[in-house]
Amino acid sequence: MTTVLMVAHGRTTISPNEVLAGWLPDVHLDTVGREQSRLVAARLAEVRYSALLTSPIESCRETAEIISKRRRRDLPTHTELGIAECRFGDWTGRPLEVLRKEPLWEVLRHHPSAMQFPGGESLIQMQARALQSVREWNDKLGENKAYVLVSHATVIQALLADALGMHLDLFHRIEVDAGSVSVIKYRPVRPIVARINDTGGDLSTFSPTRRRR
Repeated sequence: MTTVLMVAHGRTTISPNEVLAGWLPDVHLDTVGREQSRLVAARLAEVRYSALLTSPIESCRETAEIISKRRRRDLPTHTELGIAECRFGDWTGRPLEVLRKEPLWEVLRHHPSAMQFPGGESLIQMQARALQSVREWNDKLGENKAYVLVSHATVIQALLADALGMHLDLFHRIEVDAGSVSVIKYRPVRPIVARINDTGGDLSTFSPTRRRR
């Protein structure tokens, strides 16, 4: 069994403004987001994890850096393109108030598996690449290991939906807040979802069991 602790990056400087940030450059954690990251870092300090992955986008890298500083031993942070935010293409940086008037907004709300962002990628493509990254790291680390993945709410929702056996059209039913932790245990037969959108529980129980010598 491989345990993946998925952290949603902290709140950013444009989060309160309801803008679809996506891959917009120079979007950093705000004061609240840094505090959220410090809190989750303190919780993760009790977990014996073997790798720390992050999306290449600044908000995730900054969250991962705060988590990394709380480690009891040196552990490199791996930038993983597969767990990056969906490429929203022409919608990147546009206010949600404006996007809600677009005909495609209804597709995004009611049939997200059919959503292809103009000039960007589809949500199915995003889910597929994120799953591929997780599977590769599961294989790389092997059984009885845990690792931390710092990503975006949309990506984490898609990974949770897959683990729960839900169609991607239902992934909006899963709430993922900034600074939250969701946990999936990948077993040989099927994955088990152990936590969703956890913002305060004890995470130490997700440390791999120590093998007897």
